[in-house]
Amino acid sequence: MSAPEIPESCHVFSNDAMGRDDATALADKIRRRELSITELTRAAIARAGAAEPLVHGIASDNYDDAIHSASILDAAEESAPRPLFRGVPTYVKDNTNVAGLSTRHGSLAVPEATAADTSPFARQLLAQGFLCLGKSTLPEFGFNASTEPAHGPATRNPWNLAYSSGASSGGSAALVAAGVVPIAHANDGGGSIRIPAACCGLVGLKPTRGRLVDNEAAASLPINIISEGVVTRSVRDTANFFDQAESYYRNPKLPAIGRIEGPSGRPLRIGLVLDSINGHETDEITRQTVEATARRLEKLGHRIEPVPVPVHSAFPDDFALYWALLAFGVRANGKKLLHPAFDKHRTDGLTNGLGRMFRRQFWRLPTALWRLKRSWHDYAHAMAGFDAVLTPVLGHTTPALGHLSPDVPFDTLFERLRQYVSFTPLANATGAPAISLPMSHTPDKLPVSVQFMGRHGGERTLLDIAFTLEADHPWPLLCDFSKNSLSSGESKARDSLANTV
Repeated sequence: MSAPEIPESCHVFSNDAMGRDDATALADKIRRRELSITELTRAAIARAGAAEPLVHGIASDNYDDAIHSASILDAAEESAPRPLFRGVPTYVKDNTNVAGLSTRHGSLAVPEATAADTSPFARQLLAQGFLCLGKSTLPEFGFNASTEPAHGPATRNPWNLAYSSGASSGGSAALVAAGVVPIAHANDGGGSIRIPAACCGLVGLKPTRGRLVDNEAAASLPINIISEGVVTRSVRDTANFFDQAESYYRNPKLPAIGRIEGPSGRPLRIGLVLDSINGHETDEITRQTVEATARRLEKLGHRIEPVPVPVHSAFPDDFALYWALLAFGVRANGKKLLHPAFDKHRTDGLTNGLGRMFRRQFWRLPTALWRLKRSWHDYAHAMAGFDAVLTPVLGHTTPALGHLSPDVPFDTLFERLRQYVSFTPLANATGAPAISLPMSHTPDKLPVSVQFMGRHGGERTLLDIAFTLEADHPWPLLCDFSKNSLSSGESKARDSLANTV
């Protein structure tokens, strides 16, 4: 008997309780009692079981507790007000604590141990009513731009299983794109919301620094480059998430985002950047996608103007050194920061290589930190005359699995990462908001996305642009686009396929 054909892509959309709905639609059906939370939870778990043997986006599951919680919620008496996303299933990235689940940060160096408490941001997330089905995968400590942990299977891009799902929130993005859940937690220290969103055809908004509650690690950094958020399939899910997050915590130093339900129609002045400051030209498909998006916006009444990158020429090297500092710090202080049984001898090749790089260049750190801190002011000054800036998300299209593996020799891997991750880190250093939106596809059926960066506190403008483009140029779900895909109706073959992929 011949082996079953390996599907090119993998989605689990079907006519079950979840259907094709986004999180907002599912929550509305729950409120109107058209759908029970238990029914929805069981459907999501069944989808996870069908997708996981091929996608590998789940670090650990919490299914029994989720079903138990769903039954309690279904039995609860009506009360008002209730959280908007009450009963909608999601996953939390495996670098964020949820009480009762382990947090391993994608690394063998961190032992499996149950968290006693829920992290501050996870509390803000779950306060919106989401049910946690488990933890999603990431590369070790979120340092890589592809979710290919050295100790386990790579997380595959559902659009084309031979390719990367991005990182570091690659598991969350893969699960949302495949249809397992409509929304999932992501966080971003150099592009880790926007990169996997770009690879998997999703909406990924990195908010302004301080917009959401910070987790413990962010507060201890010399420069807080980490922002929390979500990846979604619709702009309204992202907009509703941030609106609801402000009900839990509202930073008085930032303008409120508030409720946004569609494009305002307000004409905007938008800058255009095509090539990064690191000297690498953007590849042709990505460049064409950005230029086509600019033309589309001009036809919709917006003003597009080419602008220089608003940052010091040393920025790529400065950010790389800061990235290396974080890796060095994790290896040196993992027992204190992560777990008493942390084993630095089990970290992967990228973490080790970054640590060595920091030891060679540590003398540059004071000047690099000064310039990185200064970048906030340089960026704010450059943005004074613009509402947003349009750029690529990445230097080139999504790479095949293996291209960014931590097993690649460090010097080669580091250069590949510099060419690939060349646009997203600026928003992390400056603290500015930035959003990734899917706008085209490659011949390999992989999404190609663009980035919009905004003024500090300007998430509302970015969501306005996103709503405008979504209305004018709706992006397809994977189930609309894919012709050679493993769907939930073909799940009988999944175990055999898992052994061959």
